[in-house]
Amino acid sequence: MGETRPAIPQAPERTAPHRRGAVVAALMLSMALPALDSTVVSTAVPQIVGDLGGFSVFSWLFSGYLLAVTVTLPVYGKLSDTFGRKPVLVAGAALFLLGSLLCGLAWNMGALIAFRVVQGLGGGALQGTVQTLAADLYPLEERPKIQSKLSTVWAVSAVAGPGLGGLLAAYADWRWIFLVNLPIGAVALWLIVRHLHEPQRESGTTTAARARVDWAGALAVFACGGVLLTALVQGGVAWPWLSGPSLALFGTGLALAAAVVVIEHRAAEPIIPGWVWRRRTIAAVNLALGALGLLMVAPTVFLPTYAQSVLGLGPVAAGFVLSVWTLSWPLSAALSQHVYRRIGFRDTALLGIGTAALILLAFPFLPYPGAAWQPTLLMLLLGAALGLFQLPLLVGVQSTVGWSERGTTTASVLFCRQTGQTIGASVFGAVANGVLAARLGGAGDLDSVTRALDAGTAPESVRHAVASAVHAVYLGAACAAALAFLVLLCVAPRRFPVLGEQGD
Repeated sequence: MGETRPAIPQAPERTAPHRRGAVVAALMLSMALPALDSTVVSTAVPQIVGDLGGFSVFSWLFSGYLLAVTVTLPVYGKLSDTFGRKPVLVAGAALFLLGSLLCGLAWNMGALIAFRVVQGLGGGALQGTVQTLAADLYPLEERPKIQSKLSTVWAVSAVAGPGLGGLLAAYADWRWIFLVNLPIGAVALWLIVRHLHEPQRESGTTTAARARVDWAGALAVFACGGVLLTALVQGGVAWPWLSGPSLALFGTGLALAAAVVVIEHRAAEPIIPGWVWRRRTIAAVNLALGALGLLMVAPTVFLPTYAQSVLGLGPVAAGFVLSVWTLSWPLSAALSQHVYRRIGFRDTALLGIGTAALILLAFPFLPYPGAAWQPTLLMLLLGAALGLFQLPLLVGVQSTVGWSERGTTTASVLFCRQTGQTIGASVFGAVANGVLAARLGGAGDLDSVTRALDAGTAPESVRHAVASAVHAVYLGAACAAALAFLVLLCVAPRRFPVLGEQGD
């Protein structure tokens, strides 16, 4: 690669096999907390709004959580490289459980949103540190095992979460969707404290590292990310893109971004070190998975609308059309090791994202109104393609760095994917509304149109307009997949510079 890397401290020995099973169980339970949270809460929104009010701001239940998770990922990644994985994971789990308890006790919508942010502050530690520990626990040839298990957690949560949330909201109380996290998290915390043991690092290393923690950089990254992501989340929704609030947020965000560059350049141990972007492999994976976050918005946000408004399916059937990719994705990810061992990480990812681009491109050619099995089949194939794309890149990039850089590297990858999703929601929302406005003579947006369709008060032409809007979004998602393909082809090395296990 032609670059000088910093000296890598001696890596901790891998966890003994008899302890590793308990630690893996703890990681799966820890990952289940944010995974379930992303699907359970949405089903209870009517009950929450009916009890607490605040319909005009309820979207911040999701936006506030997402912002907190995204902007803290780089901070937790660096802290896990500095202090070790265990204290960061324990602190993140405790913070998430505190937020869950406070959410269950919330007295109004404002308090609930604030406590969701507290949950998100813990969720950022859980997501990044669990993925990092997965690489710490297993040698390279065994990492697909733990990654497929973690993928299965997300798949099961995607399928079971809405049903669990609906049951708790209907037969117990919406507060239980948060309080149910407490026993799950308590078991995870007990397993982590009891069974996860990280050997002491070299004498004096920890003390010196603590003195160099870039707290100013952490605060600047948090502030910059929060402002810019708020501008993206709320732009075109709470206010027009070119309005005063939008321009003020983007201006403030750019000024804070400049401050981050200055602070990080001067810091001895920056939160976002320059090597994250100077190394071709890491930079290529960051950009490619940012594009993945972008394209994932098309199915996760717009496919349920398409299934209900165009195909005429009910909410449960529409959810099934989307959920089938959670079945093929982890299966494909688990089998991807047989491919990348033969042709390499990059070429396997190219195969996956190239196939995904063709599948996304096929969606606009579905007949109108079509049958439910057609988008279902495409989603099944898309999940299989993305399993071949994401896991080889994650396993590959984690294998190019030593223990002392793995937390930062993993966090940068997850941060880029989360940021891609935020950008995708804004960009594709604007695309969909623009197509609808053109088709309907400038009247309405996607939300108002779909509500009219659900109420049976809209003409057939509106259904055609919704189909066209979703087709345009899928075309944009295909472009994002093509962008990821080009980034890997032109930037990533054909063979990732994998470190030997002795330096891992």
